[in-house]
Amino acid sequence: MNEARRSSAALEVRGLDVYYGHSHALQGVDLTLESGVFSVVGRNGMGKTTLCKAIMGLVGVSGGSIRVRGEDVTRRLPAQIARLGVGYVPQGRRLWRSLSVDEHLRLSGGLRPGVWTVERIYDTFPRLAERKGHGGGQLSGGEQQMLAISRALLTNPHLLIMDEPTEGLAPVIVAQVEEMLLRLGDDGDMAVLVIEQNIGVATAISRNVAIMVNGRINRIIDSARLAADRELQQRLLGVGLHAELEPDIDIPASGPEAKPAPAPRRDGPVRIYVSNPTLPTRWSQPVPIARIEAAARTLSTQVARLDETARRKREPAAAQASGPPVVLVVGTLDTKGQELRFIRDIIAESGLRTRLVDVSTSGRHSSCDVSAQEIALNHGRGGSAVFGTDRGAAVTAMADAFTNWMRRQGNVAGVISAGGSGAASLVAPGMRALPIGVPKLIISSVASGDVGRYVGPADITMMYSVTDVQGLNSISRAVLANGAHALAGMVKARLDTRAATAREAGGLPAIGITMFGVTTPAVQKITADLRDDFECLVFHATGVGGRSMEKLVESGQLAGVIDLTTTEICDLLMGGVFPAIDDRFGAIIRSRLPYVGSVGALDMVNFGAPDTIPERYRGRKFHVHNPQVTLMRTTAEENERMGRWIADRLNQMDGPVRFFLPEGGVSALDARGQPFWDPDADAALFRTLERTVRQTGNRQLVRTPKNINDPDFAAAIVSAFRTLFGRTGARRRLAR
Repeated sequence: MNEARRSSAALEVRGLDVYYGHSHALQGVDLTLESGVFSVVGRNGMGKTTLCKAIMGLVGVSGGSIRVRGEDVTRRLPAQIARLGVGYVPQGRRLWRSLSVDEHLRLSGGLRPGVWTVERIYDTFPRLAERKGHGGGQLSGGEQQMLAISRALLTNPHLLIMDEPTEGLAPVIVAQVEEMLLRLGDDGDMAVLVIEQNIGVATAISRNVAIMVNGRINRIIDSARLAADRELQQRLLGVGLHAELEPDIDIPASGPEAKPAPAPRRDGPVRIYVSNPTLPTRWSQPVPIARIEAAARTLSTQVARLDETARRKREPAAAQASGPPVVLVVGTLDTKGQELRFIRDIIAESGLRTRLVDVSTSGRHSSCDVSAQEIALNHGRGGSAVFGTDRGAAVTAMADAFTNWMRRQGNVAGVISAGGSGAASLVAPGMRALPIGVPKLIISSVASGDVGRYVGPADITMMYSVTDVQGLNSISRAVLANGAHALAGMVKARLDTRAATAREAGGLPAIGITMFGVTTPAVQKITADLRDDFECLVFHATGVGGRSMEKLVESGQLAGVIDLTTTEICDLLMGGVFPAIDDRFGAIIRSRLPYVGSVGALDMVNFGAPDTIPERYRGRKFHVHNPQVTLMRTTAEENERMGRWIADRLNQMDGPVRFFLPEGGVSALDARGQPFWDPDADAALFRTLERTVRQTGNRQLVRTPKNINDPDFAAAIVSAFRTLFGRTGARRRLAR
């Protein structure tokens, strides 16, 4: 019976002892990993890396046993252990600088047959496929970690051991490693032992966490409990208070006789010490105490202790991004719980699946489907960055954590929230991270004012709450119910439409086109010529229009872009009222979509009524478009500045690019005989672009002697786009 159980465990360590000279590094370690992902956490110097090396046979074992799938591997050679199905991702990655990515992978493949091949690695990590010819020393930290993990996966292991896989990585890369670990655990083909100092990562990827203290497994604890209890982290791991760590701490069992000891009061400043002020390497010497003291920082605010009731069994993280479509009801449950549950119940009664998500920053636990503590773990610095006494900082951090969490959800059918300005600030960034088309509704007392900073380029609907969202009464019930029914209706209609669309064969790819009033004739001609083969989505270039188009690009809902009207750059650089953001063109750069652009309406800066024009522009050439819109002609110097700004972005585009320069004028006002006709200013723009843009076979500037609204110019745009996109119908696909 015991033998059968033993053989089923991926890893079983019993009484393991390891010495370095007279130093007792591992002291009777006991650990069992049946399957899935299991995390071991602890401070530096506690023996975590030694445990990995002992399992792999890289250090000598003085006592105890190690079994992999029932087979005793104690004191075997590393090569023998690897052939038995143990893969290892060492701390520091250990790549060869002189070998290319492809050479690393080819060298690792073939040790054991299995599902992991070099081709599957390239499918799983497209970035490695792009960098396959680069040496190990030419890769970024995230790319190096991908390669180290891939090298281990190619051995097709039963057990994968990963030592500090997120060390030194940017938060966005850490999130990608998290997701990969969850997928590996869900596949069931291998068990994964993760050694990690990042508590947020460790608790997110495994249901239970082992805590290592002074060479021993001090305890194995539910990950949700560890993640939610800051005081417990401080006591067991020394998070923020390293000096107070006790090696063997017992938590009293719950019961009628048990009386929890009062938590020590931590008023006033607290010194926080980091044992490795700089990122260590295998050649690092011990850090002098004086240097650690000098690098310490002072924490002057008291760390909020999270409620013990967060010990509930956490839902498997993989379930968050799969399953039937779900409507998220999001808000601060510590103050708006009654109202949010009222909304949740109405939506649930309509037959839709719901999840109640708490984004409050008080640290108090509320009954819900996704707790604030779980959301906070998605912050780049973990939950400790979210809960504190500075409400503004806490709200900002929680908004970031919620946005990161939302990006990892794959089954969101709609989102609704209710509250004041704070709640709207918390949930709006996460809503903006969702694709266009997913219903998003905020019921708020701020919805009757300027809501641009909440909505941004997204399709967020905001409803005024009339009364404050504070308790249920005859007015609030009616407004909240209307919002709940509205969202339910939007979600159902969208699900029905998607189901019908899925049954249809084919579909036209969608493309984005930018337009202003002074480039309308050109856009009308372009859309007329392309409408049989493309769904043409036209965006008004008023600042938010360009952002909306690029959001659709980021969401994968556009197959190409005809950026005819880039006038938002004028307002960005010269202080107009319809400015782009600094990331204009960023989505094109990242997506590498086919891009045809031009300099439409770069002859004008947009202002409001004449009396709103800044004093520094008095005496310039103006054209009153209407009583509320005044246009200012750009000068040659301003055109040179815009040319350099645009050229810098074009040079970063690796996809197919054609950028057109209409010598006959860049708008309807910039034509011979019109008020903004200025060939010298246009020529300054064109010269700057031609001097600065690095033209290649894929990236080209095209001069044409026509005005931007001339039919021949529109025909040239259409021809170029068809060439970049492919023959008519050859790449026809549904882009949404």
